[in-house]
Amino acid sequence: MKRLLIIVLLGSMFATLWSACESDNYLNDGGKAEAHVNMTTYDFLKQHGKFDSLVAIIDRAGLKDEVNAPNSTFFATTDYGVRPYVSAKKQQRIIEVGDENIEFGIRNIPVEHLDSLKMYMFDQPIQRENLNLRATFYSNKFGAIPNVRFAIQLQRILTPSNFVDFVDYVNFKWVRGTLDEDLPSNQVIPIAEQDEVYACQTSGIITTNGILHVLPDIHRLMFNKQRTAAN
Repeated sequence: MKRLLIIVLLGSMFATLWSACESDNYLNDGGKAEAHVNMTTYDFLKQHGKFDSLVAIIDRAGLKDEVNAPNSTFFATTDYGVRPYVSAKKQQRIIEVGDENIEFGIRNIPVEHLDSLKMYMFDQPIQRENLNLRATFYSNKFGAIPNVRFAIQLQRILTPSNFVDFVDYVNFKWVRGTLDEDLPSNQVIPIAEQDEVYACQTSGIITTNGILHVLPDIHRLMFNKQRTAAN
């Protein structure tokens, strides 16, 4: 009976995993099985529902051509990370006008604020095979931010599997000053000064114009930390 129960549970688990892959087949942790897609980066984002809000921001900011620039790289934020950013902007506006019942959406965010989306854009193809476990700094299209640099590297996670020993994730880092890993191991780093690290949920998608990596759902657009609106 115990053996039968185990078989049933395993069967259920594999069915669930298969169903998940069917519904979100572009989400493959650690990379994409078939890297090439026969469409531009913008069109790929527009085709998948998890990027509707991001596409709306790209359109509002007039950055479609930047996203589709030849031989470029884009780190995309899913709608889960865009919504709290928009909510924080709404809360900021609520404080300014003193009315918590205002209507507010992406269309109400000043275009100049959305130019920060360029921090996720790079004028070169950043591919998995050219990365390693050591952080490499890259200059993005947004330009210099005081005391901040952007680093990209692989993060190796060991797996208890008979098929693979490890999985390498593409990490996107907001580095404040010196890399945390370069500081003495006994040095306590205040939370406000720690690097922010996000492991891409999908990486190495090769579009007709460049490379696309997808940041995890927990990443809030623009690294925004402002309080969100209550409604």
